[in-house]
Amino acid sequence: MRIRIVDAFTDRPFAGNPAGVLLLDSGGFPDDRWLQRVAAEVNLAETAFAHPLPPGGEADWALRWFTPVTEVDMCGHATLATAHILHTTGIASGEVRFAARCGILTATAHPDGTLALDFPTAPLTPATAPPGLAEALGAAPVTVLDTGPHIGDLLIELADEAAVRALAPDLPGLAACSRRGIIATAVAEDPSHGYDFVSRGFFPQVGIDEDPVTGSAHTALAPFWSARLGRDELTGLQCSARSGLVRTSLRGVRTVLTGSAVTVIDGELLATP
Repeated sequence: MRIRIVDAFTDRPFAGNPAGVLLLDSGGFPDDRWLQRVAAEVNLAETAFAHPLPPGGEADWALRWFTPVTEVDMCGHATLATAHILHTTGIASGEVRFAARCGILTATAHPDGTLALDFPTAPLTPATAPPGLAEALGAAPVTVLDTGPHIGDLLIELADEAAVRALAPDLPGLAACSRRGIIATAVAEDPSHGYDFVSRGFFPQVGIDEDPVTGSAHTALAPFWSARLGRDELTGLQCSARSGLVRTSLRGVRTVLTGSAVTVIDGELLATP
């Protein structure tokens, strides 16, 4: 069984967010315990598993995502990685439709090699900061928002870009503050550098201390910053150690996330189901 490692939301190796990708034969997914064991062995933020669906339906592929410890409802970078493999291997062209826990997602290849993901926009609602959040994060929240059922994060606005970059949170403390994780964000200090806002994502609740580039988080960051900045087309920099850029386009109840990807490992998984 072929297994790939793809760096997503970057145009160069060893940057962006790495994801495992396994394209399975048609006929359904293997046992959940095997999927989780593979994801634990790959030990990246997410491993994506996809199998083709019969023609004529509402989607072309079924898609699931697993962290090293659990399955999640939505993942942007592993979807980008999967679409990248489908297009670069010639299995698919143009638009690919995925059936996932969070609904139907699409990925469209552009002539410049980038891929555009069509995801549901996160419904943002004001929230009260949980007890201990500021202490665990190491910074005082300016705004706290809940991102809805599929993401399950708290979106935390901080005072400025420097505050986001300086975060060194107490991860066990953060794990008690949200269903999935914490997205910390601030407006860009200097938009001439090529991005409009910055973010970092911490997800100890699902086995990811800090995620390098979180596509799903940008379905919440896009409506938040589009409302603040008065533009539907923005670019976000997730300023983790690996770093990556996500271009966002807010389209009402849908958000388009655009980025590049690079395959860095192509190998064989010997422990088949």
